[in-house]
Amino acid sequence: MPFPKPFYRWRPHPWHGLETGKEPPERVHAYIEITPFDTVKYEIDKQTGYLRVDRPQRTSSQPPTLYGFIPRTYCGDRVGKLMPNAKKGDGDPLDICVFSERPISRSEVLLDVRVIGGLQMLDHGEADDKIVAVLENDNLWGNAKNIEDLPKPLAERLRHYFLTYKLLPGETGDIAIDHIYDRKHACKVVEASIRDYEEQYGD
Repeated sequence: MPFPKPFYRWRPHPWHGLETGKEPPERVHAYIEITPFDTVKYEIDKQTGYLRVDRPQRTSSQPPTLYGFIPRTYCGDRVGKLMPNAKKGDGDPLDICVFSERPISRSEVLLDVRVIGGLQMLDHGEADDKIVAVLENDNLWGNAKNIEDLPKPLAERLRHYFLTYKLLPGETGDIAIDHIYDRKHACKVVEASIRDYEEQYGD
């Protein structure tokens, strides 16, 4: 009996082996590395595709949303040029934060999401954008088209988390988030990251 298509005989690499999404740059896939319940930072191992423990969180801070990346994206020169004062992109897949009404407590899951905005984060001179999205067909957030459709405190929580999650008391960091941008600019960042990926790794 023939296998259905697509069929993967082996586990595909989450970064390189999965599709970017249904209708990028607006409707994309989000591969989740960290949930709002995690006090350990997990990160994709670029060689194997499995999750690796990056570090235990040094403070009590926990991510306000599901957090991961968009498959087949890369933050290179095009992404870097979209951010003032950035020397380049950070060389990683494009990060994404996903709002969901229902708690999703498992990582290593693939979500269908819709892009609604983003955070313009500069980390040690490199563009490290955080795309903001909502879970598709979500009962509470599913109708949000733009980041302004969310209560303002939600975006501010994300901004505060990324400005402080690496800090210890008495330390100063080299991270800045000067702008929370709308869906239109977020789609430009996603599109640039797709083109950077194609240049870096091929189609």
